[in-house]
Parts: sequence; C-alpha cells; structure tokens
Amino acid sequence: MNTEEKLQNIRRIIARAKRFDLAFSLLGILSLMLGVLIFSALFGQMLIDGAPRFALEFFTSFPSRRAEHAGILSAWVGSVLVMLVTAFAAVPLGVASGIYLEEYAPKNLLTDIIEINVTNLAGVPSIVYGLLALGIFVYQFGFGQSILSAGLTLALLILPIVIVSTREAIRSIPAYIREGSYACGATQWQTVRYHILPYSLPGILTGVIIGLARAIGETAPIITIGALTFIAFLPPAPYQDVFPFVNMSWLTAPFTVMPIQMFNWTSRPEAAFQHNAAAAGFILVLMTLSMNAIAIYVRYRLRKNIKW
Repeated sequence: MNTEEKLQNIRRIIARAKRFDLAFSLLGILSLMLGVLIFSALFGQMLIDGAPRFALEFFTSFPSRRAEHAGILSAWVGSVLVMLVTAFAAVPLGVASGIYLEEYAPKNLLTDIIEINVTNLAGVPSIVYGLLALGIFVYQFGFGQSILSAGLTLALLILPIVIVSTREAIRSIPAYIREGSYACGATQWQTVRYHILPYSLPGILTGVIIGLARAIGETAPIITIGALTFIAFLPPAPYQDVFPFVNMSWLTAPFTVMPIQMFNWTSRPEAAFQHNAAAAGFILVLMTLSMNAIAIYVRYRLRKNIKW
C-alpha cells in the first residue's frame, strides 16, 4: 500500500467519524427537543387549566371545601417555612462535610466507604428518607408532625446533593491556587478560607439551589411524616413584640405544603378542584424554575468576578 492509498484510508476513517459525530449530535438535539416539547405541553396545559384561578385571592385564601373560594395561602407559607429549615440544616452541614472530605480527610478505606455511601445516598428514593424521619424525628426525638420534622427530612434528602456538588466545585479549582497559597506561607485553613471557598462558591451555590428546588417539590417524605392535607390556619409568626422578639413555636406547628395541597385537590372528583390543582402546579413549577434561574444567574455573576 503506497502513501496515497494510506492517505485515502485516513480520509475515509475521518469522514466516517465525522458522520458518526453528526448523527450523535442530531440524536442529542432531537432528544433535547422532545423533552422540552413534552415539558412545554404539560406546562401549557397547566397554564390553560389553571388560568381562571390566577387572582390575588388564590394566594391569600385558605383551602376550602368550595373550589371557587379555595386558595394556597397555608400551602405556600408552609413551603417557605419548611424550605427555611431545610436550608439552615442542610447547607452548613453539607458544605462543611464536602470541604472536610475533599481537603482534610485522609485517603484511607474509611474515607472511601464514606464517599461511596454519600454518592449512593443521592439516588435513594425519597420515601426511604420519609420512613427514616418518621422513626427518628417524629417518634424518637418527639418533634411530632411539625415543620421542624419536615425541614430536617428534606435536609437529609438533599444533603448528599450538597456534599457532592461542594466536592465537585472544589475539585474544579486549579492546583496552582493551592500551591501558590502554600508557597506564600498560608495555612491549610487560610488556603481554604480565602482561596478555595471563594473560587468554588459559584458551583456550591448552584448545587445548593438545585437541591432546594428538588426538595420543594417532594411529596412522599412529607406525607410519610404526617403532613396535613387540609389546614385552614397559619403557623405562629416567627417574631413577637416582646423580648427576645423571636418566636420559635412555629417550628412545632402543623403544616401543609404545595405538593400536599395539590394531592388533596386532585383526589377530589369535582372539575373545579382540578383547575385549582393545575393553578397550584403551575405556581410550583414557576417557583422551581425561578430557583434554577437564580442558580444560573448567581453562578454567572460570581464566575464573571473571579480572576484566575
């Protein structure tokens, strides 16, 4: 085989590889468009079905047995309070655990077992976390069917996500950042505090917000611990007029959340309640998309300000 034939074979191999690349790219685009089309259709259907209920009264009214008077006040307030507990419990613990595993933990068998378990926990069905929380938070610790139990349950659910995203964000930092800090005489904590954390913060915040966006739509663990399906009152306010001006009794109050309220309405045969459920579902999707949009914006702004 002469040189010209070898070159022709190489050109044929390259051309065949390019055709495969093109076919794979088209397949990926078609798959993406199919997913977007299905989501848009479902989103549009919820918008059409729930449009008659989009009014201020829908946000400021309690649930009612009369569909035209029912609202989501107790549901969205409960969702916000549960997310506050979830964030305060999961974010510090998850970020600290990720930093320890990536920067401080020795590389041995125990660390490998912990890493494998953390990764596997991210794929455990949410109902398992609900059963775990029912035994520990509700019965063992005596928190009852409260906002605190719900927030801690969802914190357990998203904790592996926060840990994994924190570790991945830290791993993305170039090695010369650490080496330069150590060369200037900085300690390990100073390197982590002033270099690793600021540079990895966009990735960490993205993982945190995505985890919270998943938690806000969870239903199974909340039902398992005993969230109410019908509640016509709000938890106590987190503040008061007398010293110490902070009221923590809302943590032990009964609650409901948006997915539970939707479940209650969809279980009713009247068509008007289905419109209420569609409106609530549309609002819940908007809340989730907003959280993801915030994550994208925060990551963009922080990365734009970082100078390597």
